Amino acid sequence: MALQQFVRCFIVVIIFLCKACSSRAVNSSIITEGHDAAAGSWPSYAAVVIVGFQFGASLINEQWVLTAASFIPLDTLTRWDPTVYLGGYSLSGSNPNEVSRTLEKIICHPEFDFATLKNDICLLKLSAPVNFTDYIQPTCLASENSTYNNETSSWVIGLGYNNDGTFTKTLQEAKVPIVGNNECKGIFQGSYPKITENMICAGEKDSCLFTYGAPLMTKSRSVWLQSGVLSVSACGAFPSVFTRVSQYQKWISDTVTGTPPGFVTFTSPDGSSPPTTAPNV
Repeated sequence: MALQQFVRCFIVVIIFLCKACSSRAVNSSIITEGHDAAAGSWPSYAAVVIVGFQFGASLINEQWVLTAASFIPLDTLTRWDPTVYLGGYSLSGSNPNEVSRTLEKIICHPEFDFATLKNDICLLKLSAPVNFTDYIQPTCLASENSTYNNETSSWVIGLGYNNDGTFTKTLQEAKVPIVGNNECKGIFQGSYPKITENMICAGEKDSCLFTYGAPLMTKSRSVWLQSGVLSVSACGAFPSVFTRVSQYQKWISDTVTGTPPGFVTFTSPDGSSPPTTAPNV
């Protein structure tokens, strides 16, 4: 009897851990430039709408989403009545799998600095939990000690702007290479922002598709995990700059209530490219 109870409890624990985040693979038809995503391809994507402006975010458990702090005014909750949408993929037509929530709480990193974009990361607590479906799932997050080689393939997900300046109406996905921090620091030398160990760079010099808060996703074996949160979309001149999620594992874990977010260590496959070591700051 004791053995049966142990096995039963062990199975429950395994199921619980597996549900902490989604390892679901997405469509393989991703291309280098911005491309329409199919419905359900990225079930952790969330859109934050504040007075008609839309920003990117990602679901990390049943009641919390992760995004950037830089676009959130201090009086957002009391004045602007923000709404978070999950399970949708298009701004036109119906989204039968979409649900929406208002916000109960906004907790941005206590050391966020708008002038330098250091610690540009924020957690939003939804007004009520969401039910997980094929179209709504929490993402796994890169854990501390994750490492990325130059040219590691990653993907940016979100809404943004077309080359002609018009706003995209369908969720976009784009494949982007990681740019090592030392290289990125050199590219941004004398420019804004100053690259720190809490940032990660990715994308080509002509990348300017996505809005703030958009998740940077990387595949570790069979698991998709979030490596970054878009902080600077440097159109036409530099790679884009993301807040490095792995640097904030403790803060996220200490802040989020409910089911603990799932963290997965990412290590780039063996190759000749050096790791994206953080620069001295």
